[in-house]
Amino acid sequence: MEDLGFVAWPPEPIRTGRLVLREPEARDRAAFIDLLASPEVHSYLGGPRSRDELEREMSGAPERWPGNFVVDLDGSMIGQILLRRAKGHRRHALPGEPVVLTTQTANVGSMRLVAKLGFIEVERFEAWGAEQWLGMWSPATPSS
Repeated sequence: MEDLGFVAWPPEPIRTGRLVLREPEARDRAAFIDLLASPEVHSYLGGPRSRDELEREMSGAPERWPGNFVVDLDGSMIGQILLRRAKGHRRHALPGEPVVLTTQTANVGSMRLVAKLGFIEVERFEAWGAEQWLGMWSPATPSS
């Protein structure tokens, strides 16, 4: 991905038949606080944050950066899309190198996916008030 520098991102809203993807705006503040404080959304992401803390930290418009989109339906934020920048593609950039990941054991969907992808368990440990699973995949690890 090319460095976008200080250009507005997205340069203009992206419109589909039903939705608009656009930059966060001040009017989205309450929806962002709801999202970040939600136990359902953040149950496997370190847990929800306190509303009081979020109210203090997010005094104005939510932060804007390349790859951060608000999903807008009829003028209201209904979600967020984050496209994080990464250098290269892991398999091509580091052939033969292992991949390590951590997820909560309670996250059944993630646990099914890591098994399907051929990750092996390295250890389990407690963090963020929940049991975590550390796994590894390497070219030498047999895949199912």
